[in-house]
Amino acid sequence: MMTAKEILDALRAPDPEKLFAQAREVRDSVFGNEVYQRGVVEFSTHCRKNCHYCGLRCCNGQLERFSLDKESIMGAAKSAIDAGLGTVVFQSGEDKAMDPRFIGNIIQSIKTYADVSVTLCLGDHGRDSYKFWRDCGADRYLLKMETFDKRLHAMLRPGQSVSKRLDHLEMLCSLGYETGSGLITGLPGMTSEILAEDLSRLSGLPLDMIAVGPFIPHPDTPLGRFWAGSLDESLRATALLRIMNPVANIPATSALDMLVSNGREQGLEVGANVVMPSVTPESVRAGYSIYPGKNSSVKSVLKNVAHLQQRLRIAGYHPSSARGRSPMRTFKNKELLNE
Repeated sequence: MMTAKEILDALRAPDPEKLFAQAREVRDSVFGNEVYQRGVVEFSTHCRKNCHYCGLRCCNGQLERFSLDKESIMGAAKSAIDAGLGTVVFQSGEDKAMDPRFIGNIIQSIKTYADVSVTLCLGDHGRDSYKFWRDCGADRYLLKMETFDKRLHAMLRPGQSVSKRLDHLEMLCSLGYETGSGLITGLPGMTSEILAEDLSRLSGLPLDMIAVGPFIPHPDTPLGRFWAGSLDESLRATALLRIMNPVANIPATSALDMLVSNGREQGLEVGANVVMPSVTPESVRAGYSIYPGKNSSVKSVLKNVAHLQQRLRIAGYHPSSARGRSPMRTFKNKELLNE
């Protein structure tokens, strides 16, 4: 494991090419040129949280909210599977009206339909709900930290804390989920020192999936007037995570494409091994506006996925239909989650 100082030095080095080359070598030694595909069904924009960086925040009165019914959710998930994606991700805002049984029924239905992995990204819930969804067949859960810095976390995620978020990650790990978390680089108030410490702490957790992507300002949030995060910094962070977590599944995030047209390809070149295209129905896709432009395409799900697959092939990668199970299923000691 690299020290925080070593991470900081790598973030500030004049030329990152040696870092990128090392990350590519590690990635290729584990995954070759295979890229796992996860289709994301964004089924609700209702959220009880008020995170200052997110367009779904409860105080955003400009957003036209939606919630998909089971038929629409299942249709989107089946489209992902028919397109050759081995994992379906069910994602939403943290909806206070969400019925755990509704989610459980969807998990069971998609597991009956096909032999795919199911990932949930639904926010903070109680242990009973997490356990119920796991018993229904959910394989993975993604719960991002965004930052471990207590002051910055409290400022950007009002009413929330680092310790509470870690408690939920611990719950998920103990229930046997392949558990994922992640960071946002370039957040207003984030320094290189904070990012270095964040990368170190994230790499010390018992995670199977790790995500890092640049801050993209949303005009209908308190952070809308700030600049977007740096592409270079986000790529360095991805490379460092790959070096420190050789067998973790790491996505090339869609936010990279907001900074440059081939952002996801650049993410793969510095160590990522996963892409997560939206398979949300065209009628509501643009409404899931975490940040501007996230789901701007009006093409059909199949055309969107086919286009991304073609991008991967042109860049020299093989879009895999495998479920992409984590190579590492031994969780680290519970004490690593303590502050």
